Amino acid sequence: MPGNASRPQPSSFEEAFARLEGIVQRLEQGNLSLEESTRLYEEGITLARLCNELLNKVELRITRLQTSYGQQMRLAGEGEANEEDEDEEPPPQG
Repeated sequence: MPGNASRPQPSSFEEAFARLEGIVQRLEQGNLSLEESTRLYEEGITLARLCNELLNKVELRITRLQTSYGQQMRLAGEGEANEEDEDEEPPPQG
């Protein structure tokens, strides 16, 4: 029986998740030896951690993009406000 070390690391979230789903299905079906169930469980935990790490990385990238976009929009809004101020006539004094 090959162990986790002999299986190549998934190259994408989708591949890792698909393998994890397959493991869950096999464990739910039963009819496995204790050794095989334990091996699959360990592999599943490893894949679940990998999926979680990949999701966390993507979430961080999205947060950074949103923050960057928000700063760009705020700066653009400030620039537009300054341009509008320049175009307006000063209020009458009196």
